[in-house]
Amino acid sequence: MAEVMEQKELSPAGAEPVVEKKSLKEKWKAIPRKKRRRAIRWIVVLAVLAAIGFGAWKLLGNKSEPEMQAVTDVVQYGSITSTVEGSGLTKAKNSESITLATAGVVQEVFVTEGQQVNAGDPLFIVDSESARAAVEKARSDLEGLQKQMSALQKDIAGLNLAPTYPGKLMDTVKLNPGDTISKGEKVATLADDTKLRLTQYYSYAYEGLITAGQSVEVSIPALMTSVTGTVEQVHMVSRVTAEGSRLFSAEIVLENPGTLTAGMTASATVAAGGETAYPYETGSLEYNRVGDLCSTVNGTVISSALVDYLQVSAGQVLVRIDGEDSEGEIFALQERIDNAQKELESAEKNLANCEAVASISGTVMGLMLSPGMEVEANTAAVTIADTSTIIVDATVDERNVSYVKPGAYVEVNQWDTVYSGVVESLSLNSQAENGVARYPMVISVDNYDGTLMTGSYINYSMVASQNDNCLVVPIQCVRTVTMPDGSAGDVVFVQGDRPENAIDLEMPVDGVPEGFWAVPVETGIADDYYVEIKSGVEADTVVFTQMMTTEFWM
Repeated sequence: MAEVMEQKELSPAGAEPVVEKKSLKEKWKAIPRKKRRRAIRWIVVLAVLAAIGFGAWKLLGNKSEPEMQAVTDVVQYGSITSTVEGSGLTKAKNSESITLATAGVVQEVFVTEGQQVNAGDPLFIVDSESARAAVEKARSDLEGLQKQMSALQKDIAGLNLAPTYPGKLMDTVKLNPGDTISKGEKVATLADDTKLRLTQYYSYAYEGLITAGQSVEVSIPALMTSVTGTVEQVHMVSRVTAEGSRLFSAEIVLENPGTLTAGMTASATVAAGGETAYPYETGSLEYNRVGDLCSTVNGTVISSALVDYLQVSAGQVLVRIDGEDSEGEIFALQERIDNAQKELESAEKNLANCEAVASISGTVMGLMLSPGMEVEANTAAVTIADTSTIIVDATVDERNVSYVKPGAYVEVNQWDTVYSGVVESLSLNSQAENGVARYPMVISVDNYDGTLMTGSYINYSMVASQNDNCLVVPIQCVRTVTMPDGSAGDVVFVQGDRPENAIDLEMPVDGVPEGFWAVPVETGIADDYYVEIKSGVEADTVVFTQMMTTEFWM
């Protein structure tokens, strides 16, 4: 410590003065306290001003210009592995959930939550009167619609209006193309004159002697000829004549040779018990049958061949109709039938669920029933999941989708535990997400020990491509530029003399210094750090990576 010399007093004999030494600390303590505080304040102020001045000098007067240094690398042989990574949600590959669509009362429950069950094991019984009623109603509705369809299809057949039996047209209606025709509208009378009928009355004296199938001779006075006929039916009626005789009737049918018509007088004699039985009176011939030919659809006439007395055959098309409305009716009715069928299937399934059995083997994951419980409609009763195989719903982005194939090996990581899986399927229907197309992928994982949990997100990783002996460079070395022909391409910048395959870029690349030449390259697979070079440069070529900035403070 520095010392201060101070003269205190002289010696009595006039000798040399006595000098007492004091330290700076003692000197400081000798200064009054108020003055010491004022001195401290000035010292602090001066120190702050000195620091500010030194900082300004460093900032404004001592900062050097930044130095730029080119960082290069060398094209070399190495191995590279490209991986595809992502995440997904786990769930059981097979599961079933039983939901009761109708209300009821739980009678019995045969399982508990967490229990292992096999396919076919009973689960519970619920008594539901509304479930039974729903099935009956759905079945009745479906049957009604099916009957409507059957009738409508028969009507649609009438778009080509044709008789169902042969005969002669009478009372025809004149129809022109373009005329509107309505369902049920009569267009002609059709008389079946291929056969004629005759009713004859005979005395009860011939009871049992005239029978069905017996031949008769029918006399036609107008033609002065006889035609063979057949007894079709015998009716044991009791007609009493004015003379008091009782008569029964016989219906006789005879083929029309083409000269007979309704209204002709005729009589039939028949052999009965060795003698000839004559009818009580003559009768009139009638057509075998007569009916109206009517349209079965609404529509517009396309063509008509209706002519009075035209002889027609069964199935012969007489009127063609455009029935677009009817076709629309069939389409609408079919939709109603399809919906009714689904409703019936749903009602039958719900009724079956009231006495449910397991459709798969697995674990009871959720159970919401207990005996005596009154359940409301749409109650989720039980869930069973087969967790022996887990699937992962994941996605892969458009950059890596070409590397992923069904059957590819995948590593799945859940909470730092790794499992082995395979790609089960890959959809080519992409979904846009943040400007990137993603493709749905399903991964299947064998969960034999049950440790892989469902309903959680996991990470997956798979090898997209691998090359153990290829040229590689750091990924920063490859730049995408506009080529001389206007297309986009990849280049590296080679140091040294200009290579033969170097190109001139119209737009220089920022940050690339002089002395480096743009050389087109074909790239292959890449990982997070390196990229494969398939062609363009050789091993040991020095290429530009980036510029490094270094600052020195003087």
